[in-house]
Amino acid sequence: MREPLEDIQLRSESWKPEEVLRWAFATFGDDVAMATGFGVEGMALIDMASRINPNVQVFTGDTEFLFPETYDLIDRVEKRYGIKVERLYSAVTPEEQEMEHGPELWKRNPDRCCGIRKVEPLKNKLAGLRAWITAIRRDQTSARAYARKIEWDIKFQLVKINPLADWSAPMVWSYIHKHNVPYNPMHDRDYPSIGCTHCTRAVKPGEDSRAGRWAGFQKTECGLHAGNKSARIPLVHLDVPLGVSQSVTADET
Repeated sequence: MREPLEDIQLRSESWKPEEVLRWAFATFGDDVAMATGFGVEGMALIDMASRINPNVQVFTGDTEFLFPETYDLIDRVEKRYGIKVERLYSAVTPEEQEMEHGPELWKRNPDRCCGIRKVEPLKNKLAGLRAWITAIRRDQTSARAYARKIEWDIKFQLVKINPLADWSAPMVWSYIHKHNVPYNPMHDRDYPSIGCTHCTRAVKPGEDSRAGRWAGFQKTECGLHAGNKSARIPLVHLDVPLGVSQSVTADET
């Protein structure tokens, strides 16, 4: 069955995360992969996906500036789920970046630093896919407020799949605890959002959950997720396998 992407986008808004993932794997096969920074949302999504597709492809942007706890979590994920996490590296080493842009670029131009170490490697990876899966939620930032569960990524020009778009933080944590999913211990030390060592701090009481990212700058995104509020969906038709949007069984929730 072939169906316009816009129709699927509308129908998918009533699907559970597991249903969205099942549709993604059935529709795109080896041409879809999951991006994660190993935040708590990403961990919940990896657990869900591995239950549906044990061979799920997972990749992460390794800026070479991540916390030791993040690297340790990657190792634990690989052992628990039997997967190999693909690490995306910048073509520019930290040393080359300092030579070209001066020391501590992240303090002077964090957008440029993110562009070099995160956005460009992701762009190269997505060029070889038809769709990518993310763990973003609408209530995280203003740029994510209009995210749909299935949408057209205007920035990278492929299908973007956000199974947890309508979830809240308590829903994510409920899933984590119910299924004993591993997570970064920094979350228990007032780090609700974890990025690079240079641009992440603990949040203070009453602060927004992403206040610890790029503190001192009017910046809440690394540049991977562009707001799609007014994006026009191109006329894309997808081969949609029958039955993939059936309700999930109780042991998958």
